[in-house]
Amino acid sequence: MDIKHLQYFLEVTKTRSFTQAADNLYITQPALSRIIKSLEDELNTSLFVRTRKKLLLTDAGEVLLHHAEEIAQKIEDLERDLEELHTLNTGHIRIGLPTVVNSFFFSKLIGAFHTEYPAITFEIEENGSKMIEEKIINGELDCGVVVLTDHHQSFDFFTFVNESLRAVVPSTHPLANKDNITLSELQDEAFIMFNQDFELRNIILNACKQVGFQPRITSETSQLDFIEEMVASKVGITLLPESTSNDLTSDVKTIPITESLMEWNLAFVWKKDAYLSQTNKKFISFAKNKLV
Repeated sequence: MDIKHLQYFLEVTKTRSFTQAADNLYITQPALSRIIKSLEDELNTSLFVRTRKKLLLTDAGEVLLHHAEEIAQKIEDLERDLEELHTLNTGHIRIGLPTVVNSFFFSKLIGAFHTEYPAITFEIEENGSKMIEEKIINGELDCGVVVLTDHHQSFDFFTFVNESLRAVVPSTHPLANKDNITLSELQDEAFIMFNQDFELRNIILNACKQVGFQPRITSETSQLDFIEEMVASKVGITLLPESTSNDLTSDVKTIPITESLMEWNLAFVWKKDAYLSQTNKKFISFAKNKLV
């Protein structure tokens, strides 16, 4: 079966018109009709129902369409991989990072990779884990860092952080000088939270529910800096991962929480069974060696 004939078939199915498909392919309509007829003869079945108003696929045509699209995608992937080999490690990587993680650490990781592969470029998007997962699934990002949950069937991944959350309070708060606290000691506090795009929010809400209270949320945002400023301004308190809370200013105080109800598990993820360029494979391998 000629691959080019499958591409011609795909163009006809896309336009639903032999005339338009022939124009797009820069061949004559009779030539295109002969190609489709030879494909039908080879498969011993009709692929189109030709009516006066529209061109419809037969059941056999639908089956061929499914497989032809997969074949066309594989050819495109092959050409892309070969092009990368010929262009000496050039490429572009789109990465999603949660706002709450230590961006300095990842800038060092990307910087180390750039030193080895200076022709590769990066696009970094900071967002919540939920939005990063959605964009990876939709092909808008190649890979990213997310808070690992039980709902990761769509991804391949490796984990590299496991730590607890800490309370973050104003430096003048009555709890600020305590060595540790229980989560229930915060039940009367106003909470500053990340918005619903962040898995951290669900972790906190579920932990508070387990000890018997619903946190009173006075402000929501997607920005870590804003949360820190709001806590320092005594608008409320928050909960952050240990590594993140260690980098905050002296205007706030972080306090360990005794219960092990809140685990912060980070994973580096990419879409399962999806095409990954050689550039992205190289970066994922590099990141795993550095992070794990």
